[in-house]
Amino acid sequence: MRFFFKSPINDGGTFCGVADLAEKYGLVPKSVQPETYSAENTSRMARIVASKLREFGLELRQMGADGKKPAALQQRKVEMLGTIYHILAITLGEPVKEFTFAFTDKKGKAIGTPRKYTPLEFYKATVGGPINGTFIMAMNDPRRPYYKTYEVEYDRHTYDGHNWKYINLPMDDIEQMAIASIKDGCKLYSSYDVAKQLDRKRGYLDLDNYDYGSLFGTTFTMDKAQRIMTFDSGSTHAMTLTAVDLDADGKATKWKVENSWGATNGQKGCLIMTDRWFREYSFRLVVDKKYVPQNILEAEKQKPEMVMPEDPLFQMDE
Repeated sequence: MRFFFKSPINDGGTFCGVADLAEKYGLVPKSVQPETYSAENTSRMARIVASKLREFGLELRQMGADGKKPAALQQRKVEMLGTIYHILAITLGEPVKEFTFAFTDKKGKAIGTPRKYTPLEFYKATVGGPINGTFIMAMNDPRRPYYKTYEVEYDRHTYDGHNWKYINLPMDDIEQMAIASIKDGCKLYSSYDVAKQLDRKRGYLDLDNYDYGSLFGTTFTMDKAQRIMTFDSGSTHAMTLTAVDLDADGKATKWKVENSWGATNGQKGCLIMTDRWFREYSFRLVVDKKYVPQNILEAEKQKPEMVMPEDPLFQMDE
């Protein structure tokens, strides 16, 4: 209860949630459902929804304490969800039910004739089949044993969806899967502690961007595991991993991610990170199973150990 009241909703999400939502409700082009002010500036909307959810949570607990029957609780839940839906419809717009769309090539020339789609039909036309079951989520958490699977309790975006399940792997394995995917032209969902040593203007991330030790006459000696266990670092921001530079031996020297902060940030909206920064401050990678070695696929099938979302590693993703 403490977790749900503290974090009834957050301004972010996970790839598992994207897979569940897209498969259940479908997709639409951005041109069909344009961004609203609240979609671009979500903090106030999120605070209002969170406050209402906390109020509703207290009411449901009191109804249960008063001995109300399950049917009464269920009816009240439906009414509550109607209120939340109304708030979101005002701030984000009513979900599009049907639209007409024509695909275009890179030059903007229409391919075929425009046709009508529902969101689920458009999902099938663009994605094809199910997303769930096609990927693994890998995490680098040096506090826990590697080649073990874990599942984050309560961390799902739909009631009937999937918890966030991942396999804990060394960075060497994570990098090799990422390189294989990028070489084949497949970008990856990934997450980082992006604020650490970030030169936001240049869009550059390196461990030596700022020499705080010399400035303050001290040292900062915690390793990755220690930073996680003390809430000093964790997975805070998701980005799309798009490119890697390799040396003559095929080892990564730097990486490129496409960010969501707009084209005026970094290198036309992208960030460059050195490999040593990548190893210290990257945490999560979603990889298509065709790029995953067999031993990792087999390890990922084991029964996961449940962990709680209050864990310091699972800080809010944006």
